[in-house]
Amino acid sequence: MNANNRSFVLACLTLTSTAFGQAQPAEPPAPGAPREFRLPQPTKIELGNGMRATLVEYGSLPKVTVQLVVRSGELNAGEQTWLAQLTGELMQEGTQQHGASEVADLAAALGGQVSVTVNLDTTTISGDVLAENAPQLIALIGEIARTPALPESEAERVRGDLLRALTVAKSQAQAQAREAFARHVYGASHPYGRPYPSEEQLASYSAEDARVFHDANFGAQRSHLYVAGKFDAAAVKGAIDSVFGDWQSGPAILVDVPQTVATRAVVLLDRPGAPQSTVILGLVVVDPSNRDYVPLQVMNSLLGGSFGSRITANIRENKGYTYSPRSELNNNYKVATWAELADVTSEHTADSLAEIVAEISRLKAEPPPAEELQGIKNYMSGVFVLGNSDRGSIISVLRYADLHGLADDYLNTYLQRVAAVTPEEVSRLAAEYLPTDTLTLVVVGDLKTVKPQLAGLDWISESDLN
Repeated sequence: MNANNRSFVLACLTLTSTAFGQAQPAEPPAPGAPREFRLPQPTKIELGNGMRATLVEYGSLPKVTVQLVVRSGELNAGEQTWLAQLTGELMQEGTQQHGASEVADLAAALGGQVSVTVNLDTTTISGDVLAENAPQLIALIGEIARTPALPESEAERVRGDLLRALTVAKSQAQAQAREAFARHVYGASHPYGRPYPSEEQLASYSAEDARVFHDANFGAQRSHLYVAGKFDAAAVKGAIDSVFGDWQSGPAILVDVPQTVATRAVVLLDRPGAPQSTVILGLVVVDPSNRDYVPLQVMNSLLGGSFGSRITANIRENKGYTYSPRSELNNNYKVATWAELADVTSEHTADSLAEIVAEISRLKAEPPPAEELQGIKNYMSGVFVLGNSDRGSIISVLRYADLHGLADDYLNTYLQRVAAVTPEEVSRLAAEYLPTDTLTLVVVGDLKTVKPQLAGLDWISESDLN
């Protein structure tokens, strides 16, 4: 799960027993059974205008988190890349009723703050306040969503901030690699394949453009309100109906699934003199609505997606080619990719790629030992429980399940499905979903150093390097 996208770090503490200055060997304790996870039954509401809400009582602290998720993001901006981002930033500059400082003061008086975030598929207006103030927070979020000021007076400053962020991002090797990978997999004609605008395009956007975008894309049919924590259910339901009941339905959710590319490609971007190469090796896989996706998450964790994974042990611990390699599954609606990412020393670029492909091939050829797999499943189960121990995280997984149309019992049965994955299934998944002849390779580095190395890999042809 994107994965819009969180990361978890597992800290390991090693205890050494000593007696009279000499270490005594000890049998490590058997791993404990993962904790169960069970979410209280959510209450689901649908208003007459098509807006939905999900309420879940969770935790013991007198706090509540509210998120309004509108299915309007960069996907909806089409060729106007980052217009949705500009709109989201301007939405934080006040409403038609209250200026930006007044909105901040209102949120602070409720015991919290509000924020607006934009990604490829959604715009989210969220806040976290004292429990008794949930209805007032819902009203404030509704005001921001429905009647933002989108002031021209702030547009130049906001554009400047975004231009600086764009310049920084485009100067970084990882951002360049991700952009090239997305362009190949999703195509430059689809918003998923265009993560960055040009500076000229971004500089051309106005507050009026943001107002047009907002009016065309925000409405009840595209909106889902999530409330998690301690709250008065009757008061919250009343607030939802009062704040959003008369909101115009607006447009239906836009469904625009890209035609993904499944052919192999090698993309080389030159950074003369770079001491490291940034590499991405990946391809399209099934999305979270497919029954194989949870087992695929297990396979990913074992192969490269955790600190104890095979690729990490190989090229980080054993070979010392890189400090922080990782594989990841990224998903949007009805599409997903698997990719291994690493910043490797320039002189070992091809060596690193050879080891990554070798680990993929090894997993295809033979199922992992049951003990190794059990350790990975225990790790995943622990991360899942710890990662869903607060209100915001609970809303995140509810959103994930709703976006991908997953079953109502998805959250409560996730750990069982992880536990059911077998060594043979992991090997099958690697064989089925990671064919090396369709992997896309992106390398950002000193091509004078890198190209001669790549020529020695038997799965890269001379034409790939020209």
